Amino acid sequence: MSKATVKFDMGAINKLTNSTVRALEMTAEALHTEVVQAQVVPRDKGTLQGEAFFVDYSKSGNGTVSLVHSTPYARRLYYHPEYNFNRENNPNAQAHWLDDWADGGKHSDFAKSAFVKFYKQQTGV
Repeated sequence: MSKATVKFDMGAINKLTNSTVRALEMTAEALHTEVVQAQVVPRDKGTLQGEAFFVDYSKSGNGTVSLVHSTPYARRLYYHPEYNFNRENNPNAQAHWLDDWADGGKHSDFAKSAFVKFYKQQTGV
């Protein structure tokens, strides 16, 4: 019987873990920017798309980031396509404005591609 010794390079493992978290945060920020630039969020005074729309990084260390709309009316607008959305400020304003980036949407590969790009940048791979 032979013995094997395994040594872990904890510095390298920590660097990869930190790179994963940073790439996740960068992906969320890129998605936020993409949604704003697509001009799909209903916009009157700009609150729903402006300061009330942000990335929550509070759980990024656990692998979770969230795009948040902090206005009380965001949910109502999101789930009601029957509303007549004003398209003066955002010509593509619509209900379900994030669906294009969700599974099955026309931009569903955006987050995965962005994460791979940012992870490679962070790790130098």
